[in-house]
This record gives sequence, C-alpha cells and structure tokens, in this order.
Amino acid sequence: MTYCVGLLVERGLVFMSDTRTNAGLDNISVVSKMKTWEVPGERFLCLLSAGNLATTQATVSLLDERMVAPAERQPSILTQPSMFQTARLIGETVKEVISGNAQGGQTAESVFSASFIFGGQIKGGRPRLFMIYPEGNFIEAGRDNPFFQIGEHKYGRPIIIRTYDPTMSLEDCAKLLLVSFDSTIKSNLSVGLPIDMQFYEGDSFVRGYRRRFDAKDEYYRTISDGWSDALKQAFDALPAFER
Repeated sequence: MTYCVGLLVERGLVFMSDTRTNAGLDNISVVSKMKTWEVPGERFLCLLSAGNLATTQATVSLLDERMVAPAERQPSILTQPSMFQTARLIGETVKEVISGNAQGGQTAESVFSASFIFGGQIKGGRPRLFMIYPEGNFIEAGRDNPFFQIGEHKYGRPIIIRTYDPTMSLEDCAKLLLVSFDSTIKSNLSVGLPIDMQFYEGDSFVRGYRRRFDAKDEYYRTISDGWSDALKQAFDALPAFER
C-alpha cells in the first residue's frame, strides 16, 4: 500500500508521498513514488503514484521515453499546451499500460490497477491539481476539494479537513501533511518512512524546495512527538464524563 497527498493553496502546491512498497510482510523495500519534470520559466509538473508498482513505473518510464523522441511516438509530456491536456495524456498512458498487461482489457478491478495525483503549472495558466484514475479519466481540485489523497488515506484525512486553510504558507502545509502522514504510519504498517516532499511556488515555473524525511530526521521526530503530546493534553483538557 502507499499514501500520497497533493495539496492546493493560494501560494502554490505541496506534494508528499511515502516510499514503502511490499510484496508480503517479509519483503519490504523503499521506492520513490514522486516524479517531477520542469522546463524552467515555462512549466513544472509533479506526479505521485499508488497501486501496482510495475504499472506505475511503466507509466512513468513511457512518459519519459516519449520525451526523448516525441516525433516517433506520441506527444511529449513537456509539449502539451495546458495542464488539462497533460492530464489527458497521462490518463491515456495509464490506460495503455494497464490494457497492455491485463488479460481481457482495461478494468479498474485488475491487479494492474494504479492511480495518480498530478499537479503543477504551465505558463499562461494557473497552478492546477488532478487525480487520475486507472480508467484514464480524472477530476480536478478546486475550492470545494482542494486536496487529493491516494492509497491508505483514511487515517490522515481528518487532520487535513479540520486544519486546511487556502491562505496557508507552504511551510504550514508541510507541517500539516507531516502530521497526516505520522497518523497514517502509526495506524497502518503498509505505509512507512522515508517521506518525500516537494514544494511548488505559484508562478515560479521551476522546481521548488524538495526534502526527504526519514526516521532520523529531527524535524519529523519533533512533529511526531509534539503531535502525540498535544493530543494527550487536548484529551486531558476535555470535560470529565459523568454518570
């Protein structure tokens, strides 16, 4: 399993993903689930993935390959005129990969299923965020749904819903998402450190600050311990139950 989040705020975008992949309790490894592309001054793109590892890696590899010789293949991910058209290209690539592997054609129930969070900005447009389904279709984030989660999201969702504010700084978004990931990691063994994080400052059109948090990271440990202490203090401060 995995856990990935893409968050849209007024100042830009924050992406975060865990790196745990497993094929059983005794076969656990670390694999990055975050891929970025950029043309400085023109576009920045970020793709997070969850699901069958072979499918997600094949999708990213195919997108990369088509950038090398786009004239001989389908259009390159770096030549699309808008974020919408880029999301369509990724969706079509996902469909192609899954249908090429799954017997009987494309089905969302297939063991080759995968889903993606895609975001960024292309010059002439605003920062945008999409969730792309295994079927190749997608939805876009907006005022009513300003973030997307894929993978094991249920444990980390409540803190985002309760705390999110569109005016938050990217630094506060990082703190919020780290709490969300810490809650998920403590609740589900299939999600684990290290955690990859990527900032994108709106209208910068360049890759922003990126960081990997592992178990030894001092800030992550401070957030994890501080959140546990804060929850205990909040619980103790609630009125006593009387019968």
